[in-house]
Amino acid sequence: MRLFRSLTLLITLVAPTAFADDLYQIEMILVRQNAVPAIVSRAAPEDWAAGAQPISPDSLRTPSLNGEVEKLTASNEYTVLLHKAWQQTLGEETSKVAISEGKEQFGQFPIEGTLNLTLGRFTDVDADFWVNQIDANGMVTASERLKQESHTKNGQLNFLDNGHLGLLIKITSLTAPAPRPVPDEIPD
Repeated sequence: MRLFRSLTLLITLVAPTAFADDLYQIEMILVRQNAVPAIVSRAAPEDWAAGAQPISPDSLRTPSLNGEVEKLTASNEYTVLLHKAWQQTLGEETSKVAISEGKEQFGQFPIEGTLNLTLGRFTDVDADFWVNQIDANGMVTASERLKQESHTKNGQLNFLDNGHLGLLIKITSLTAPAPRPVPDEIPD
């Protein structure tokens, strides 16, 4: 019996700790690569946000990647379609958020999509975005689609390339301790 208790304690101490839900800032920039011909796909489905939670207006943050947006805008190679930043908790359970931009018409937006985010050693990102052409009656007549999965390194700007559409994303922990400053001198 004593061996059993010791073994249980040992397993508890040696087993890897699970990732707890922590607060992160997510910033994304959706771009069109002008040199690559647009691939028009079927129209975006009416249930494009199925099961996703919209980003709360309270969680929206001021974007920090404005310098990158300026460089992209100054170049004729890219058109910036969407730039958003928000904070949310991430953990081992997948979190699905709905992101949209523009005037809603019959449940559809000019730009709409979802991000599935799962925290692990890297953050697993599953992006599914639609850039819609909407006619005068509010109906989606054509769409371009970005569907891309990636294992992104936290704290770094990552590019998800999907041909004519691309997504820049940066996921930064708001609860991890800040890195220690580098000392001016290294002691002997």
